[in-house]
Order: sequence, then C-alpha cells, then structure tokens
Amino acid sequence: MNSPNPKAINGSILNRAVLVLNANYIPLAVCTAKRAICLSVLDKVDILVNYDSKVHSPSVSLPLPSIVKVKEFIHYNSLNVEISRKNIILRDNHICQYCGTKKGPITVDHIMPKVRGGKDTWDNLITACQPCNQKKGDRTPDEIGMHLLKQPKKPSRIHYYQQYVNTLQSDWKPYLFMESFN
Repeated sequence: MNSPNPKAINGSILNRAVLVLNANYIPLAVCTAKRAICLSVLDKVDILVNYDSKVHSPSVSLPLPSIVKVKEFIHYNSLNVEISRKNIILRDNHICQYCGTKKGPITVDHIMPKVRGGKDTWDNLITACQPCNQKKGDRTPDEIGMHLLKQPKKPSRIHYYQQYVNTLQSDWKPYLFMESFN
C-alpha cells in the first residue's frame, strides 16, 4: 500500500491519511482516504474510526475513514524501515542534528566520514544544515568540537506512523503505542 507524504496530507480530503491495521490490530501501513474507501467498497477492510468529514458523490454520502482494519490477516512481519535519505530526514524531523536549525536546505551527513570508513547505517547518518555539514567536512564531530543533539538510532515503522498523528488523528494514538485505550 502506498503511503501518503505526511507533509502533503492537507490537500484534498481524499488525500487525508488513514491508518491501516492488520487483522490482529498491528499497524500495517498508512494510505490515503481514497484508497481506504476503495478497500472498503471492495469489502477488504472494516472501518473502525471515521473523521468528522464526509465525501459526497451524486448519489452517496460516506463518512471519511481514519482507521481501517484488513479483514484477512496479511503475513507481513516487518516493522523495519529502509534506510534512505527521505527516511533519515523524517527520523530527524528536518532538524540539523548539530545546531538545531530547520532553516535552509537539509543535507545528510556521515558522523564518521565515508572517506574514513564510515558506513551508510542508521547510527552513522544524521541530518545537518549546509553550514554545519561544510564546517564538519571530513572530520568527526569530536575532532571539530561539534556535539549531536541526540544519538541517531534505527526507527521502526511505528515511529514513522507516529509522525502522521496530529489533532485529526488523535484516535490513532492507542494503536501506535502513544497512549492506552480508554
């Protein structure tokens, strides 16, 4: 299932993010409301929670789904997130891990520089603004007296899905281990 961009979900109401749960209620994906409605019409999902909004066609008015659960268990056991530039930036929330700025273009920096054997791993890649990245160059942060705001670590898919949660998605929180069920 294609995941909508968390920054682009404010456009059309049909692009609003919908949490997809496996039959055992484990988070499986995030899709668009349009995709969730199609899955519902095809009787592949049960709608558990709706947004306050509705979508209208000439003959039908449907509540907009917020959380759906697939009817048949999908054997997908990975909460793994692939390492990519996009996912590093999402993990670090578009913030330079040296100075904390969100201004300007964000780059991906190797803590242990590649030319010195640094690998493309979750614990060696961070986001940095261009000035900090240029200042650091091919040195380690310790060598130049720079300190990381937080130690980088590998995120899980749950971490990725949590970034979609805002006031519209408060019903998602129990399913994403952000609070207990009431």
